[in-house]
Amino acid sequence: MYYELYIDILFLVNFMMDYILLLLIKKILKCTATLGNISLGALTGALLTCLVVALPIPWPLLKILLFHGVVNILMLKIALRLKWDKKLWKALFLLYITSFLLGGILEHVRQYVEIGSLFFVLAVGCYYISSGIWKILDLIFKTGQCRCDVELYVNGRCVTVPALIDTGNTLRDQLTGKPVNIIESQTAEELFGKEIPEGIRYISYHTIGRKNAVMPVAVLDSLRIAGENEKWVDKPMIGISEEKISSDGEYRMIINPDT
Repeated sequence: MYYELYIDILFLVNFMMDYILLLLIKKILKCTATLGNISLGALTGALLTCLVVALPIPWPLLKILLFHGVVNILMLKIALRLKWDKKLWKALFLLYITSFLLGGILEHVRQYVEIGSLFFVLAVGCYYISSGIWKILDLIFKTGQCRCDVELYVNGRCVTVPALIDTGNTLRDQLTGKPVNIIESQTAEELFGKEIPEGIRYISYHTIGRKNAVMPVAVLDSLRIAGENEKWVDKPMIGISEEKISSDGEYRMIINPDT
């Protein structure tokens, strides 16, 4: 018994599926990767998959290791510009979860599609279904948020505030490209007193209901994110919000996940 495999079809199907999966992971992790990065990552994944399939490797276990230990990791690093840290392994875990989810949806609806060419249209539709499912899960379980205490240091002062690490905060300084964290004006007064922070300037931002707004930004000496995964950050950028960050005061700062 043997199977006839068309390498061009294998490449096209893998490229399309990898592209959709990478888009989903980019959306979940709030990565800054461009569509060009996603395309390059999907291209890498599809080419390496075809190469591993075509090579006469006599050991099935070695092929499995190449697929899961080399192809997938390289594809994620190229597409999402990830470093060798926890975010890469989280992305790898999400790759398998989203593959399972997308594969289940495709398997369920494929029985209603008789024309093979419609498979590609169907796959795109499944992307939006999977994206919607993940968004619902994110709202239920708050997977994109984590609370912690943060110590802010400037000019010999230290202020400790409850903070929220929110993957939805993708604010960056347009001049330097550095991530911007956000504190309330009351916290800024505790840090700087009535003095105007040195080097303060303004960046543009937008939120739901507010477009083309501006926010003052200052640079602190350092900050420490307390907790199990303690982290020190030198010269962090801090945006000062005139509005309350949390209506109930549960947290007074929003941490950019790229900080």
